[in-house]
This record gives sequence, C-alpha cells and structure tokens, in this order.
Amino acid sequence: MPIAEIVQYVIGAAFCAVAAWIAISDIRHRRIPNLALLVLLALFLPWCFLAGGVHFGPAIAAAAIALVVTMALWLTRIIGAGDSKMFATVALFMGLDNLPAMALLTVLIGGVMALASFASRPRRALAMITLRGKGDWGRGIPYGVAIALAGAIGIWSSLLGLTPQIAWRHDVTVEDMQALIDDGRTP
Repeated sequence: MPIAEIVQYVIGAAFCAVAAWIAISDIRHRRIPNLALLVLLALFLPWCFLAGGVHFGPAIAAAAIALVVTMALWLTRIIGAGDSKMFATVALFMGLDNLPAMALLTVLIGGVMALASFASRPRRALAMITLRGKGDWGRGIPYGVAIALAGAIGIWSSLLGLTPQIAWRHDVTVEDMQALIDDGRTP
C-alpha cells in the first residue's frame, strides 16, 4: 500500500476522532469548539493534496456555498453558528461534487434524530404539535452530531471508493466549448 494511501486513512481516522469530539461536545454543552474546527481545517490541507477527487478550488467553493446557506439558516435561528461553521468546514472535505449528497445525508440524519427525540418524549411532541411550535421547547437537536456523521460517512465513502469521483477539467479551452456547441461532441 503506497504511503499516500496510508496517510489518507490516517486522516480519515483523525477526522472521525475530531468529529466524535465535536458530536460529544454538541450533545453535552450545545457548543462546537472552534479548536476542533481548526484541527479539521489543518487536516484538510493534506487531505486535499492526497485525495484524488478533492481539488482545492472546488473545495473552497463548496465551503463558501455551505457557509452562505448555513449562515442564512443561523440568521433565521434554525441552526447554531457552530453548526454553520462546522458544515462549511466539512464541506471542504466533500468538495462541490459531493456537497448535495452531504447536505441531504445531514438532513436525513437530523430528521432521524428529531424523530427519536419525539419518540422518547411523546408528551413534548404532542404539545409542540398542538401549539404549532410556539413556545420554548428546550435546546432542540444537536445538529453537530448529524453533520459529524454525514462527514464521517462521506470521508469513508470516498476512501473506500463508494462515491463517484468526478474529475474537474481545468484544461477546457474556448475551442473545446465551441466544438461542443457546434456539433454536440464533448471536448
């Protein structure tokens, strides 16, 4: 096994360890430590250069899109600021290609967590439904857990070859685009 591949697995394991730290902190304290996010950022640089399907430019674009969308969710008090920063950080690892899948997986995991919360406290769920969500219902769902799980699944899916790797073509020229328009062939 090449050293680059071994390092990728080490980074994947480190990502999962930091994601677990974040998830536990979010469950216990409803806070996502900035230090943990900085550790993830530090892991991203070697990941970017070693992972074949993640390129720096599209990864930065994915993080920017994620940050804009999640900051809007934070402004409307749907998620916390830590959740927003974490989602953008994890989006770096996923890149543009896998960002929609990561978002969907995060929402699905969060939905399962919400259903489990309602099932564990049926009176609270009934009161929330009856009052149509008005009132103070406590701390809500620790979405850092859903983001951490989605990120870990995304990282290991990539490492194990379970996600398609779409190559970003940086060498497309004007002539290639003109040929595509003229006769429908791919460059």
